[in-house]
Amino acid sequence: MLFWTLLIILALQRISELIIARRNERTVLSEGAVEYDREGYRVIVAMHAAFFLSFIAEYYFLKRSLNTLWPLLLLIIVLAEALRYWAISSLGKYWNTKILVIAGTSLISKGPYKYIRHPNYLAVVIEIAVIPLIFSCYITSVLFTFFNFIVLRRRIRIEESALTAESQNRNL
Repeated sequence: MLFWTLLIILALQRISELIIARRNERTVLSEGAVEYDREGYRVIVAMHAAFFLSFIAEYYFLKRSLNTLWPLLLLIIVLAEALRYWAISSLGKYWNTKILVIAGTSLISKGPYKYIRHPNYLAVVIEIAVIPLIFSCYITSVLFTFFNFIVLRRRIRIEESALTAESQNRNL
């Protein structure tokens, strides 16, 4: 029961985030935002879909069970979610699942961004590593932590480059 409850909560959360991202995308595009790395975004979406499929498959086909440390792991996830939504709320209309940059805007430096450069990505790293561990899905945790590292490393490099280029345009 806990497995499906958590899965449904995560699915509803992702759907609501996509709705927020779509609304924010329309807003910032109307303000002149430029999108970076459209193809890379598709890879991220595919990886996240594969993560959920792997998680479900490992749980059922390998007959995984609830980890004895599940309360601690669930607490870690709740804290990661708090960080994630603090980041989303701090970015406001600028938060998105895509890399969208408006020339002439300053970087957000409030909320968790005062302390961490990419708090939302940190929350995602924690989620992907820890959610499967709640149900002893070690293969999914290790495999997708590795895939996520590769994908986020590339994405952060592109995002930083886009933000730096726009920052340099502001200073001209």
